[in-house]
Amino acid sequence: MMWASPLIGLTLSLMLTPYVGRVMTAAGITGKDIHKPNPYDVPEMCGIAVLLSLPIALSPALDEKMAMAMLPFLLFGIVGILDDTTNLRQLHKVLLSLLVSIPVTFIPVPHTVNVFGLSLKLGMLYLPFAVLFVTGSANLVNLLAGFNGLEVGTAGIALFFLGLITGGTAQLVALTGAAVSLGFLWWNRYPARVFPGDTGTLALGALIGIVGIIGKVEAYAALLLIPHFLDFIIKTSVRFGVRKHGRTRVRADGTLQAPPYPSFLGLIMRSVRVTEPKLVAIVWSIETALGLLSLALHL
Repeated sequence: MMWASPLIGLTLSLMLTPYVGRVMTAAGITGKDIHKPNPYDVPEMCGIAVLLSLPIALSPALDEKMAMAMLPFLLFGIVGILDDTTNLRQLHKVLLSLLVSIPVTFIPVPHTVNVFGLSLKLGMLYLPFAVLFVTGSANLVNLLAGFNGLEVGTAGIALFFLGLITGGTAQLVALTGAAVSLGFLWWNRYPARVFPGDTGTLALGALIGIVGIIGKVEAYAALLLIPHFLDFIIKTSVRFGVRKHGRTRVRADGTLQAPPYPSFLGLIMRSVRVTEPKLVAIVWSIETALGLLSLALHL
């Protein structure tokens, strides 16, 4: 049963993603893939395939705890759909994220945080911590974005390593989430044929936080989000108004010119001349290294 759900999730994601892409294209829900010499339209909001695939794949093993874990995952997907269709203000997105994170406080887990083997008892303080943790996880993954395969790839790597250091429900949810991400990544990798939209990135980011809570590996989940947190810290200097400062540009040779504002990805672009696939591969490598570190710390 452990591998049945990941296999179902991988298969569903591979099959549903192009279908959702065609539906979005027919509806005119597309966006420009701007990091190409010749930008082209790509269907947006295809993270709906992730929202469909994961709960269905987990249904054979569904129990009360897993159902409670799936609720905030799906609610974050709804927030993503709202954002993709209405372009929510940043404050409204954060407030809605806090609201839909509340169900995690009802998941029956010890009110402790495992900090690399050291258990900290938080008591009732764990409830606001859980809400902030899932909200932060969702929005951090959503923030480090904009390149083919970046968001879904890093989320999939994080979920895979969380699946290796957890057991029971948390392990099944994490590994199935990683498999669903892999299926979606087949269509989202360079050159992307679908975009996840905030629909997919918020939901997958929330899932990392949810697995951290139900698997009692919060510190390890946070470790895996270091690149995302660094991007958040760096972007605070421009108060996240990055669009008004300009965008990443593509040179004639296909390499990327860093945007005129500070960001984690911009630091990489300024340090080494990269194409879009190479940039994403570097971030995936960093995420994998953090995954291996989390695995070593958990032994």
